[in-house]
Amino acid sequence: MLSDAQAQALRALSNFLVAKTSMGDTLLDVSRITVGAVPAADMAGISLLGENGRPTTGVFTDDEAPDIDSAQYESGRGPCLDSWREGRVIRVDDVAAAGDVYPEFAEAAQAHGVRSTLSLPLMAGDERLGALNLYARVAGGFTSDDEALGTDLAAAASIVLANASAFWAASELSDQLGQAMRSRAVIEQAKGVLMARSPQMTADEAFDVLRKASQRENVKVRDIAQRIVDRKPADASSSELR
Repeated sequence: MLSDAQAQALRALSNFLVAKTSMGDTLLDVSRITVGAVPAADMAGISLLGENGRPTTGVFTDDEAPDIDSAQYESGRGPCLDSWREGRVIRVDDVAAAGDVYPEFAEAAQAHGVRSTLSLPLMAGDERLGALNLYARVAGGFTSDDEALGTDLAAAASIVLANASAFWAASELSDQLGQAMRSRAVIEQAKGVLMARSPQMTADEAFDVLRKASQRENVKVRDIAQRIVDRKPADASSSELR
């Protein structure tokens, strides 16, 4: 039976609107919701691929989480990495006893007072997106019920992550397309101005004038075009631009 806090957490993740916040803020909210729903969890971190293509803890509820995780990233072994790679839940009931399997991680975790961990894979279909990692300062902090709840929360979080990735990718693409369309409109206007000043000039010749001016001044074609449309180079003629 879910507690009110756990039920609220699942509802919150299910109804999460990624359009209101950045990707980083979205994932931080997901981490905080999960920590609030699992009683033993003192902090959480999300392992994802960084800009350099290597695993990183880019989102965390406590500054200690990245320090703990960095040991496993450097060694290439740890519960978070295995959860991510294998797409399964990995529970470490006693970090001190995990030294044989994850020596670097176990040492770093104990140095920060972490005694047990729960790593949950983040997956969208067959794609493994990363891992949501929970840390407790007591041994045996996580139960089978926590595993089951964590699996549900991670599944909901995976949907949020996938939606957030799609939203921000689409948003970025939309911005790029919008910018390209605005640039195209300005360039077409500038070509029209040049052709009006030199009636014998074709559209291709007008663009060639813009292109040559861009190369000569090391300025984007769009900026050259904008100057013409804004009449910033006072009474500039096509011959002057050449």
